[in-house]
Amino acid sequence: MRLHRNLTFAVIDSIRDIFNEGVYADKAVEKALKRDKRWGARDRKFVAETIYDIVRWNRLYAEIAEVKAPYDRDNIWRLFSVWCILRGIALPDWNQVGDVPERRIKGRFAELSRTRKFRESIPDWMDELCVAELGEELWTKEIAALNQQAKVILRTNTLNVSREILQKKLHSENVITEFVPHHADALVLPERANVFKTEAFHKGYFEVQDASSQLVAAYLDVKPGMKVVDTCAGAGGKTLHLSALMENKGQIIAMDIYESKLRKLKARAKRNKAHNIDMRVIDSTKPIKKLHGKADRVLIDAPCSGLGVIRRNPDSKWKLQPEFIDNIKKVQQEILQSYSKMLKPGGKMVYATCSILPSENQNQIHTFLTSDAGKDFTLVSDKKVFAHISGFDGFYMALLERK
Repeated sequence: MRLHRNLTFAVIDSIRDIFNEGVYADKAVEKALKRDKRWGARDRKFVAETIYDIVRWNRLYAEIAEVKAPYDRDNIWRLFSVWCILRGIALPDWNQVGDVPERRIKGRFAELSRTRKFRESIPDWMDELCVAELGEELWTKEIAALNQQAKVILRTNTLNVSREILQKKLHSENVITEFVPHHADALVLPERANVFKTEAFHKGYFEVQDASSQLVAAYLDVKPGMKVVDTCAGAGGKTLHLSALMENKGQIIAMDIYESKLRKLKARAKRNKAHNIDMRVIDSTKPIKKLHGKADRVLIDAPCSGLGVIRRNPDSKWKLQPEFIDNIKKVQQEILQSYSKMLKPGGKMVYATCSILPSENQNQIHTFLTSDAGKDFTLVSDKKVFAHISGFDGFYMALLERK
C-alpha cells in the first residue's frame, strides 16, 4: 500500500482536532471526507478507518511513540508512524516522517500487549471501574469485543417496505446485505457502504440502527392504538421504530430536553412517513405533570456512560470521565422517579441504557423498586446484551409493569 499526501494530511489534521480541540471523532471524519470531492471509495475508506484506528488505539500508540496529548504536529506524525509499522505499511520518504525505529516499535507493542489497559487502549480508571463491576473475566472479553470495528446495521422501516423487498432494492443499488438472526427487521452489511446516498434511504425504507438498539422498542410490547411516551427521544431512532411497530396507529409523544434533537426527529419522521408522532420539549416539569397516569407505555432510554457503544464512539474512551458517570447515575434515578408517573395502572415501562455497568442498569431498577415512587411497580423481565456474546453493541433493558 502506498501512502498519498493529501489523504495522510487529512488524517493528521483530524487527529489534531480530536485530541487537541475536543472535536468528536465522527464530526472530524465527516469534515475530513469533505476535503476533496475527487476522492473515491477507497480513499474515503482509508481516511475514515485510519482516523478511527488511531483514536481507538490511542493509548497503546502513544505509549509506544512516547508522546502525550495534547499533541504537537511532530507527535501526531509519530503516532501515525506507529500505526503504519504495526500494519506493515511502508513509510514514505517525507520530511514529516523522520527516523522511525521499526524494531523498537514492534518490541514495545509485544511488551505492552501483555497488559489489558495498554492492549485494549483504555484509561486506568475505566479499567478499574469495569473490573470492579463486571469482574476480570467478563470485562476482558467485553472490552476486546468493544474495540472491534462496529458493523453497519439497518432497520427496515416496515411502514414502507418489507425486509425482503428492501434487501432487493439495496442490491439493485450495489449494496449487499444479509439477514440478522433473531432480529426481525435488521440487515447487516458485510462490506461498508455509504447507504445514505441510496434511493432506498431517501424513500424512508430504512434507518441505520444497531441490532441491540433495535431490541428496545420491541421490548416495550406496544400495540396499534396505544398512547406511548418516549421520554428521552433524542433524534428519534427508537421513536421511529415504535411508530412502525404500532403501524402508524395511536399516539407517540416524543419528549426531550433538547429541541434541536426533536427537530431532527421531525425531519426523519417525514421521510419515514411516520404520522403518529407528537413532539414536546421538556422545558419545565409541566409537560411531565400533564401526562401523569395517561400513558399505556413509557420508554426511558436513559442518558448513560455509553460504555456499551465504545466501538461506535472510540473517542469516548478519552472524553468520558469518572465524575460524569457518578453524575449521570443520579440523573438516571431522578428520571425514573419522575417519568414513571406518566404510566397508567396496568401499563408497562422500559428502562434502557447503552451501558454495561450494573450500577447504571439493574442496580438503578432495584433502587427504583425499593423507593416510594416504585412501590406500585414490578419487574417483569430484564435483558443484558454484551458485545462479546451478541456481536453487537452492549445494552440493558428492563420491562416493568405498574400494578
